[in-house]
Amino acid sequence: MAVSQQVFLRDAMRRLNLTRDVFAARIGVKRRALDTWLLPEGSQEFRGMPEVVQRFVTEIVENETLLEKYAQNSQRGPLRDRIAIHGKHQLISVDQFTRESVEELVRIADMMQPIARRQKVSRVLEGAVLGNLFFEASTRTRVSFGAAFCRLGGSVCDTTGFTFSSMAKGESIYDTSRVMSGYVDAMVIRHPEQGSVAEFAAATNIPVVNGGDGAGEHPSQALLDLYTILTEFSRLGKLLDGAHIAITGDLKYGRTVHSLMKMLALYKGLTFTLISPPGLEMPADIIEQVALRGNHVIEQSNSMTSIKGADVIYATRVQKERFSDEQLEGYSADFQINKALLDQYGKEDVIIMHPLPRDSRDDAHDLSIDLNHDPRLAIFRQADNGIPVRMAIFAVLLGVENLVQHSMRDVTWSPPSHIGPEDAVFHGMY
Repeated sequence: MAVSQQVFLRDAMRRLNLTRDVFAARIGVKRRALDTWLLPEGSQEFRGMPEVVQRFVTEIVENETLLEKYAQNSQRGPLRDRIAIHGKHQLISVDQFTRESVEELVRIADMMQPIARRQKVSRVLEGAVLGNLFFEASTRTRVSFGAAFCRLGGSVCDTTGFTFSSMAKGESIYDTSRVMSGYVDAMVIRHPEQGSVAEFAAATNIPVVNGGDGAGEHPSQALLDLYTILTEFSRLGKLLDGAHIAITGDLKYGRTVHSLMKMLALYKGLTFTLISPPGLEMPADIIEQVALRGNHVIEQSNSMTSIKGADVIYATRVQKERFSDEQLEGYSADFQINKALLDQYGKEDVIIMHPLPRDSRDDAHDLSIDLNHDPRLAIFRQADNGIPVRMAIFAVLLGVENLVQHSMRDVTWSPPSHIGPEDAVFHGMY
């Protein structure tokens, strides 16, 4: 196999749209055997799949009607050309994706996992330089983009805030973008004004990635959120089609949920429950766009009891920096997601997500720290997924995704078996 056994099997299940249980039954093996084949190769319980099973799975996939769809995609050229915007290899909006193209990027992110988990290294971007231009505060997005670029062998130049940029001297977005393009091979831009990243992108032909533009979009966050949901659902034996997604908090200014809701709308028959304080509802244009995309149910509520029955609860913090204090009046402690609320209204296998940062102070009404040891809390696994997904984005935009698999070599240091103290129970389950 040109790809790892884990990636091969996960790709087959996605193409056939089957859960692990159904897939195991279809190929005539026990679920436990399939689980050991799906583990990373470095795991103690990993087992090699028999060659006869590999041939059988390949035959099943090749005889499905989905094969024609995927063959057509490959005939239309590289993924970076199919998601291009205005003929440029840039990532500005989730609207650039179809379901097929986003699932292709998910498969590339799967391929990046051995590197993201510090088992392998690759140098396919050696010599390339990333410009991280963040004109708004960021920790996770800025560092994870930089780390993703470095893990593919590139190097990073950072700038943070207006104070330390020439824009404080009156330089235009166009001039800044054009000048930086002469120094770096790709740029990630975060800016407080909606539409500003598109201006940066218009001034250059190098890859530009939208790292967040005001209350607009955050496409890479939506991609890693989708990747997290698909990964968690695979572990739980669920499919995304037909799922119930509850999105809570500041839905008016939360750019992460704007992008995520549009991306999830590429799937079929979802139920969206949108829960927010009065005045912070999801923008009407987002709801209208999602409603036109598929057979989705969209419910709006001002009560957290509406999380009942949800497969995913996606919480957002209040975007205080984007509006006046008087708009905070309806954002009470009733909107906090905590263990008591989940135990009363949440499903036993519900997935709790948050784009981070969460406000952990005592007087905050965000995602409570009393869930830190609850296996339903996926926020740290979600954040970790930012690395393979952003590696995939860079690999696609710079046209090296087909070089990664053969470029990998073992790391020379000793990484931890799992990153966080709560991760052991999930280690190898993806």
